[in-house]
Amino acid sequence: MSNFIDEAEITVRAGDGGDGVVSFRREAFEPRGGPNGGDGGDGGNVYLEVKDDMRTLLDFQYRNVFKAEHGRMGTSKKHRGRNGQDMIVPVPPGTVVYDLDLGQQVADLTVGGQRMLVARGGKGGRGNASFATPSRQAPRFGQRGAPGEERHLRLELKLLADVGIIGYPNAGKSSFIARVSAAKPEVAAYPFTTLQPNLGVVQFEDFTTMVIADMPGLIVGAHEGVGLGDQFLRHIERTKLLLHMLDASALEGRDPLEDFREINHELKMYNEQLAELEQIVALNKMDLPQARENEPELRAKLEAEGYAVFAISAATGQGIDPLLDHMRERLFAHGHEVEREAPEEAEMELEIPPLPWRSMSVRRVDSETMEVSGTRIERLAATVDMEADEAVAWFQQQLEEQGVMKALREAGVEEGDTVVIGNVEFIYTTQPPRK
Repeated sequence: MSNFIDEAEITVRAGDGGDGVVSFRREAFEPRGGPNGGDGGDGGNVYLEVKDDMRTLLDFQYRNVFKAEHGRMGTSKKHRGRNGQDMIVPVPPGTVVYDLDLGQQVADLTVGGQRMLVARGGKGGRGNASFATPSRQAPRFGQRGAPGEERHLRLELKLLADVGIIGYPNAGKSSFIARVSAAKPEVAAYPFTTLQPNLGVVQFEDFTTMVIADMPGLIVGAHEGVGLGDQFLRHIERTKLLLHMLDASALEGRDPLEDFREINHELKMYNEQLAELEQIVALNKMDLPQARENEPELRAKLEAEGYAVFAISAATGQGIDPLLDHMRERLFAHGHEVEREAPEEAEMELEIPPLPWRSMSVRRVDSETMEVSGTRIERLAATVDMEADEAVAWFQQQLEEQGVMKALREAGVEEGDTVVIGNVEFIYTTQPPRK
């Protein structure tokens, strides 16, 4: 049986934009042809996409960094570079997405084919043809492509099941799911045999199906993490109905009714809405004489509290068919309060919220260094080729027009100070830039 992995942290990196190219026409009878460098292509995006055939986040144990392709450089004749190829990251239905940088949930992906843009590719840089003006007829610089986004995500899987099977360890949950579905959970007579939820599909004669999830054994303190309970309780949140499995034989010295109360207390402590889900009670192990002896009293007390009670044996199959029929009736009967609701129209194309916009600020780092930060100016700086004199002159003009130089002067910048903007550094000078 494959491992069930229900949490993962991944890094997604969109492609950088391709660089704009510096090129000039070289044609007969036009010895001084104008600039014709094309723009770079945009970097590829990164998407999460729901795949119905995925059941776990196991793949992310072995790969947790996903990169889209960079955009290609532009070419001459104003030809734009090719865009980078998108990266599609498959995830199972029921994946909740958290952005670790924003510190918030950003998506709940439940429908096959649903797609979410989680990292945006950088824009391609402009070629020198785009910088031509009446006063700058032969620019010898282009623009570098903008860097793509990098986001850090946490994925959390919540099973999409119709029925969640709950109960103490060794109550027979794994045996039940093995009996009624094709799932093959490990079964043994010691606590915590099941270390991951098992998902099974029950198919009826009319070909309707019911998805059931065998939740690992819960114990006192599960809502606080005892016995890994808090990791498994989240999977119950999506179910529409609970099947509470009790060991009616009491051979391990526990009182089945006390077990029932304790498990329900854990549900309520974790999430009060879980305690409000309808529960059907299965008194298991009716193949044992002790269970048959205890069954009348257990049934009477539980039915008096309004629960539907079924006596079964997961080992022999006794009583299971009536139980399954009742579960289906509660899920699918028309007009019933727990009838499966028609799924809402899910939004199939989603986008992660952009990172918070940072306004420009200037601060002195030390006696010789000033730092300028801000979303717009850092993005601009990342596209400048600081090796090209004309590009540097153009950049300094942009800094003046966008008020950066004024802000530096107001903050006390001095001749010869190093100015840092993102990954770009230059020496501040009052000398006019070279054209």
